Amino acid sequence: MGLMKEFKEFALKGSVVDMAIGVIIGAAFKDIVTSFTDNFINPIIASVGGTNIAGSFVLPWVDKAALLADVPAENAAETLASVSINYGAFITAIINFLIMALILFFMLKGINALKNGAGKFKKKGKKEEEPAPAPEPSDEVKLLTEIKDLLKAQNGK
Repeated sequence: MGLMKEFKEFALKGSVVDMAIGVIIGAAFKDIVTSFTDNFINPIIASVGGTNIAGSFVLPWVDKAALLADVPAENAAETLASVSINYGAFITAIINFLIMALILFFMLKGINALKNGAGKFKKKGKKEEEPAPAPEPSDEVKLLTEIKDLLKAQNGK
């Protein structure tokens, strides 16, 4: 029974539940970024560059005629895709990653600014607190310092 109790404590810890929620939201957010890239970024790149970013090329050593000889016409595209390098999908994945990284960077920057109270999130009207001045030494310390200075002067040091 000790193992079950320990597992229950682990599984119901706040950090584990928060992490699970983060993973679920991250997966949904990934779909949004992928849709944004596929439906907005790729068409803009295609219109400027004149090529479709979802490009691919068949490996040069593959004999297309022999490969497609026994394949029905409706499966020809799938068969060619299996022996081609799909660079467009790779470029799209890189764009998706960069968008996600940029968004996470700005989110963390904002969260850190809120935590530290820096920047435009800082409350107005509060002045920076200056450190308290060092307390003045006691009369005994002042007297001992004078005696030390006199002894140094007598010894010529």
